[in-house]
Amino acid sequence: MVAPVQLSRTDARRVAVRAQLLTADRPTDVLDVVRHLTFVQLDATNAVAPSADLVLWGRIGADHDPAVLRDLVDSQALVVHHGLARPAEDLALYRADMARWPGPEPWRPWQVSVREWVAANDACRREILAVLRGDGPLPASALDDTCEVPWPSTGWNNDKNVKMLLAQMVERGEVARAGQQGRETLWDLAERIYPDDPVPDVAEAERLRDEKRLRSLGIARARSPKMPVEPNGVGAAGVPAVVDGVKGAWRVEASLLDHDAAPRTALLSPLDRLVADRRRLAEVFEFDYVLEMYKPVTQRIWGFWAMPVLHGDRLVGKLDAAADRDAGVLRVAAVHEDAPFDAGTRAAVHDEVAALADWLGLVPELP
Repeated sequence: MVAPVQLSRTDARRVAVRAQLLTADRPTDVLDVVRHLTFVQLDATNAVAPSADLVLWGRIGADHDPAVLRDLVDSQALVVHHGLARPAEDLALYRADMARWPGPEPWRPWQVSVREWVAANDACRREILAVLRGDGPLPASALDDTCEVPWPSTGWNNDKNVKMLLAQMVERGEVARAGQQGRETLWDLAERIYPDDPVPDVAEAERLRDEKRLRSLGIARARSPKMPVEPNGVGAAGVPAVVDGVKGAWRVEASLLDHDAAPRTALLSPLDRLVADRRRLAEVFEFDYVLEMYKPVTQRIWGFWAMPVLHGDRLVGKLDAAADRDAGVLRVAAVHEDAPFDAGTRAAVHDEVAALADWLGLVPELP
């Protein structure tokens, strides 16, 4: 058994920051960045800028051109799956799970129910595949609803049969997102979108995903609660580690342990992977953060789209800002300092706010 690597919290934070490409040695190529991070999340919120572009600007800086990301998606060098733009070559690692839809047995009751619902509407499923084969890509609105059994829901998806059937066909590896037409997603046969790469077996695919995830995170728990976007756990990837003052075991990317890099200041998207694992955020970074966009205004502490502020290896505050494009201003409502900033930290944060405004083509307006 390998003895765990002993890390201080500072060591652990520096590994995480280096892994996330948030040091002074900035990358320059969007595709290389996404390959390293494993994905960028395509979220429609545009309070400051789309999250994916904020993530890339946070790494690349002023040279990041949002058009490059769009071109990579349009050319299918990046493939969108579950709202995440991933390198096309990584899709084989997810097709392994698609092949055993609706998941490994024994199935839970909801999986049995979904399987039975898709089977009951097999004729509609086949019609969708035939139409897409002849005329795709197409939006869902162009596909006829011939489902014999409606989707059983009392919520938003009640009777939205084609939408829900397409969602399961994505899970089965039959259809994939092929682009955007206004506000509608375009769908096509997955065989036209996903590269025809060999698909590893499920266990090998999971191992490779865990290894890629750990290289992008630097340090993580082996297991984590189920997450809606991407797991935070990394299985047996890396080497075991313990962090002083933190209970439990970790896994760490060994290649980052002896590597040092100059720190810098960064403003992060609330959806940035550095802050996505709230448990790690509290235990290692000792940082309190909640995305408050879903809270009523009166219950917000830091703001609708408060951006975590990284300074060196510490998360030191939150920037409450919004882009007022009509006025040409990046309006900063507050810079919330977790502890009072010293002069150097304050100057570095203000410089980064100015850099963000300049990249957006706006004038910064500080409180």
